[in-house]
Amino acid sequence: MRHFNERSSGRHALVCYFRGDSDSAIHSRSVSESVWSAVLDVPAPPARQLADWNREALQQMGLAPGDVETLPLARTRMRWPDLKVCVQAASDWTRSLGLQAVLASSELALMACRGARYHHDGAHYGAAAFCNLFLSPDQGLDLHFPSSGHRIPLTRGTAVIFDTAQPHAVVARGASAFDAAHFAAEPARTPVFLSWEMAIEDPLVAKALQIAFNADPVNAARLDDEQVWCNGARTALCPVSGQWLSAH
Repeated sequence: MRHFNERSSGRHALVCYFRGDSDSAIHSRSVSESVWSAVLDVPAPPARQLADWNREALQQMGLAPGDVETLPLARTRMRWPDLKVCVQAASDWTRSLGLQAVLASSELALMACRGARYHHDGAHYGAAAFCNLFLSPDQGLDLHFPSSGHRIPLTRGTAVIFDTAQPHAVVARGASAFDAAHFAAEPARTPVFLSWEMAIEDPLVAKALQIAFNADPVNAARLDDEQVWCNGARTALCPVSGQWLSAH
């Protein structure tokens, strides 16, 4: 198991403005660069299940390079009974980190991506942290966090926990830019993973990621929607390089 919490020397001052669970107001918090990672012992999906995921992602959903979409979780549960073993492995791992029963109370989804452009999820999931468990075999891809420099090879059983507002991407192994050409060739690189949304305001989650709340209450009181600011201004992220840009 690895816990990355060092910060890059050229780090930016990031603040996530999110809608709290207890009311409809916008609150502010820090953006954690901590990443928890491990490779768990999980069963290999059978060939027919891998084929079903690929068929759904590529033919039914038309997943294009860089896209991340939801797959039918109920169908996988019915067709692959060992999925529950994967869920239990993730639960055991998070308990070992001191997160107790947080995963059991978190919303679960089955996801597929054909790579992923650099992005953050703070504008939609700012009230959450992600716990992801990758189910596909190694396809020569990395989960890359450009702001902090963390890079995690994606293999079957790779588990990660990170702040939704931290920029990230799924890129070719060793790459530091998203290139759609790396995902256009056949066979398509389409890793499938389980993803839990863990409430960032849960004290155990906040402690694990070292989240500081009320980071900017003055600006939070003026906002009507969730967003991420960099160095005191609303920002956008370059989907190719992962660099912060002016939102305007």
